[in-house]
Amino acid sequence: MDAVRVALLREVLAGTEWLGATRRFASGLRGSVVAHGGGLLLVGTPAYEPWHLAAHLVDEAAWSGTPELAPVLVRHGARPGDPAHLAVGPGRIEEARRGETLLVVAPEEPAGLLERVHAARRAGATVLSLGAAAGELAAMSHDTLTVPEAAELDLDSVQHLVSAAAGENGGPPGARRGFRDRLSRLAELLTAPPSAPW
Repeated sequence: MDAVRVALLREVLAGTEWLGATRRFASGLRGSVVAHGGGLLLVGTPAYEPWHLAAHLVDEAAWSGTPELAPVLVRHGARPGDPAHLAVGPGRIEEARRGETLLVVAPEEPAGLLERVHAARRAGATVLSLGAAAGELAAMSHDTLTVPEAAELDLDSVQHLVSAAAGENGGPPGARRGFRDRLSRLAELLTAPPSAPW
């Protein structure tokens, strides 16, 4: 989904809680990786690997000048012969330490992953979760964004909103804003309802 489609999706969702929720979650994600600088681990479940989110975060990292947003994709089916960027297996989660951020994207409670996530949290990693309803994963996460099955949006659409928001407006006060940030702000101003008359 490109920037224009994200802008249209945001326009359709104006007045709902989704825009605020995805921006809040994205701000926490960006703040965690920028503040700690230890890197971002992204993991799904054996049945749902968040390839698309990984690709969008890599793009947002480049466009926003925030290399910390580019994740390491942790794959359940990684094999030693895979290319380096595809060969990181679940054991990497247990190696996570203070300063690193672990983002778990799962449409349902990732039962086989919970012990590893818990180990990463005990070691000091920041744990964020996206998707699964309230459960053990949500309880051990520092921040969570739940996408219920009956929601207006599916998990893929929410990931687009989160990745786009993570790449914009998240710099420290006084930081120079990039072209995409300025363009996004202009689009928001142009699509906002008119202000109330005096």
